[in-house]
Amino acid sequence: MTANHHVPAGSTAQGPYAAVVTPESAGWGYSGLKVLELAPGHSAEVATGDAETLVLPLNGACSVECGGERFDLAGRPDVFSRVTDFAYVPRDAAATVVSAEGGRFALPSARCGRRLPFRHGRAEDVPVELRGAGGSSRQVNNFCTPQAFKADRLIACEVLTPESNWSSYPPHKHDEATDTECELEEIYYFEVGSGPAGPGVAYQRVYGTEERPIDVLAEVRTGDVVTVPHGWHGPSMAVPGYDLYYLNVMAGPGEERAWRICDDPRHGWVRETWEKQEVDPRLPLYTAEGPSAARAGKGEWSR
Repeated sequence: MTANHHVPAGSTAQGPYAAVVTPESAGWGYSGLKVLELAPGHSAEVATGDAETLVLPLNGACSVECGGERFDLAGRPDVFSRVTDFAYVPRDAAATVVSAEGGRFALPSARCGRRLPFRHGRAEDVPVELRGAGGSSRQVNNFCTPQAFKADRLIACEVLTPESNWSSYPPHKHDEATDTECELEEIYYFEVGSGPAGPGVAYQRVYGTEERPIDVLAEVRTGDVVTVPHGWHGPSMAVPGYDLYYLNVMAGPGEERAWRICDDPRHGWVRETWEKQEVDPRLPLYTAEGPSAARAGKGEWSR
């Protein structure tokens, strides 16, 4: 089943988009993602249709114009350098993305009902959370989570995992509507750091239940995507020598925009061990101010 949910880099390229995942191509109802690549001085027209959409710089800067308003996004050199600002584009809108120097821009999206205003999300307003401890330590940039930024259905965050650490762990799921869980489809978009010989690799695990099987163990590289319609997902494994980045995009049918998860009961006990471990001192890798400020220890601490 890995082949059905692991989308290698370039395999869904269309025009200026290096990756295209739609609800139709994923076989579900709400979550989507495109990765837009612009050469210096080039632009792209983005029609959102029935989906609220973000413009999130992966590398480079851009301007986003919609309905006579424009936001200039400062962006960043790459996903391992700093938190970025972003733009929110409502459903039923036409936007123009222009990049003077060129770059790559993620467009996470979610089919939704309400049409909210066109807005700018500032990098300095993005909560940076340090999650886990020991070898499960990771950094989460909660730029479009329910408590951080207003949207109708879309939930999105970035996760930075230092080399040799595991994240998205313990394995967890969110595929049922219960008091402790939300029904959310999820997209993982990956970028992996480079070493002396070039780009690195990482690994992603997804597995299901007897009633709802899914079986993914994917070796992922920069530009790869893994779709998670249901089931336990994790760990995301950063191999020695290569830091790991992934963008999570989530949406679902629930009226409440919430992100509640359920740990695999066979592995949830791992959380209890974190109380006796220190958070990896390499974290945070950065904040909105960049790497040097991050090394000074800014950020929100959470287990």
